[in-house]
Amino acid sequence: MKEIVDAISQYNRILVVGHIMPDGDCVSSVLSLTLGLERIGKEVRAAIDYRVPYVFENFPHIERIEQNVDFEPELVIVVDASSPDRIGRFQDLLKEVPSAVIDHHSTNVLFGKWNWVDPSFAATAQMVFRLNRKLGVEYDPVLATLNYLGIATDTGFFRHSNTDARVFEDAYELVKIGADAHFVAKEILENKRFEQFKLFAEVLERLQLLENGRIAYSYIDYDTYLRHNCTDEDSAGFVGELRSIRGVEVAVLFMEFPKGKIHVSMRSKDWFNVNEVAFELGGGGHPRAAGVTFEGEKLENVISRVIDHLLGRFKEGVSREGEKTSQRSVLGR
Repeated sequence: MKEIVDAISQYNRILVVGHIMPDGDCVSSVLSLTLGLERIGKEVRAAIDYRVPYVFENFPHIERIEQNVDFEPELVIVVDASSPDRIGRFQDLLKEVPSAVIDHHSTNVLFGKWNWVDPSFAATAQMVFRLNRKLGVEYDPVLATLNYLGIATDTGFFRHSNTDARVFEDAYELVKIGADAHFVAKEILENKRFEQFKLFAEVLERLQLLENGRIAYSYIDYDTYLRHNCTDEDSAGFVGELRSIRGVEVAVLFMEFPKGKIHVSMRSKDWFNVNEVAFELGGGGHPRAAGVTFEGEKLENVISRVIDHLLGRFKEGVSREGEKTSQRSVLGR
């Protein structure tokens, strides 16, 4: 962090960039850092090479995030992205402008001139919170709410296994400043379109269970999105619902997007590391939440390839978990 603080002191015109298919942590980190840098006198622009999902439309300053930026930065700060391709066309700027990377993904390839990567944090928003404080940024309820957004969403509203004492401490500090926790929960969790429910009904109809119900997977082809007047925004969170099925350890959702893209979202509940599977297939993420995107392949081929790979890894994992359970039993006796 110190190196990034030093870098920020050297430059005035700064572009803050988040990853494509932005989630709450991405949006939160981009806006929180943008506002923070402005409050210490920097000229800042915020950018994401992807449309921002509608669930964020009522958040303050959301209009600040641009897809097309007419701006010549002296420094690019990339937040919550593990590799250059995750920031879309803005990766071209990295060849021309000094860059700093702030991220919490263990698969980060350290692609900036300065890299602050720490997987011990549940959300990049926590790292932005610390950076802003180090810079002397003054917080108010608006900035606190934006910063809280990333912490709440990347921990599944404090339900995921990455929810540790530091998460609660940071959330407490932000709420004490004035973060509106109810507003964040309402906008993210209770803001669904009716069409989403119809789309999810088809996901359930196509649901397949493997390994005695421990693996669940389904898919949404592009025609189904069109038929229900939906986009990939509407399927956000579906894979988490599949994971919530009793007995399921791993859930996978295959989503076919325009221009031949197929995104695979993976979630696990207790012990299986989906990040390993995603990384081996060209993606990445976290132990309990990861993904990978394929281009130019047929949906059925991607499903077959990913599920075959996952099954192999899962059976290895089951064997290892069985050995651990046996060892624990012996030690217990």
